[in-house]
Amino acid sequence: MAGAAFYDLEGTLVSTNLVHTLSFYARRQQGLMASFKKSAATILSLPVFAVTDQYSRKVFNDLYFQRYKGQSEDRLRYFAQELFEDVIKPAVFPGTYELIDQSRKLGLRQVVITGALDLSVKPLMEHLGITEYVTNRLEFVNGMATGRLLPPVMAAATKASWIRTYTEREGISLSDSYAYTDSMSDLPMLSIVGHPAVINPDMRLRQTALHHDWPILNLK
Repeated sequence: MAGAAFYDLEGTLVSTNLVHTLSFYARRQQGLMASFKKSAATILSLPVFAVTDQYSRKVFNDLYFQRYKGQSEDRLRYFAQELFEDVIKPAVFPGTYELIDQSRKLGLRQVVITGALDLSVKPLMEHLGITEYVTNRLEFVNGMATGRLLPPVMAAATKASWIRTYTEREGISLSDSYAYTDSMSDLPMLSIVGHPAVINPDMRLRQTALHHDWPILNLK
């Protein structure tokens, strides 16, 4: 039974986060005034995002994705490649390529599990040569974002349950699998694999990793 390598994305393989993506799209609103208003609203929301992310990833997601309400699906997809070239590609940690390369040499399936949006993640996955990934997806009605996500919402324990379902379906051994993340909210995902590792961890996750004797990697 083969294993898989499960990666969180933002803060783990790349230095960007969800707010960088939102800011990019805010600056590309139709019309200068709309663009300015969206950018200002995003900047003013930063402290709220930071606090809610510490408190609850689900509350953060609800607040954060509301910011996409009213945006056109065509427009979001149109700018996705530019987002990748300008924001995401330069933010890939130098050690990311080596980690994925070493992981492939072990014969592991490469799987990315992220709370980021499918349309912003796709070009990066093509760049990294990863074909298996699961993301969050915006709900669109008549081509416009409602500000809600389609289930399942990828965060915290949902990631772990998705991994369980995936490994059972694909005949993959959890005890032979690896998981990588930078965030304490992904503790459930780390706890179910045989080889958990933390990357660029926040303070709480670093303490947890030291306590459990998990590897601590720095891809910077």
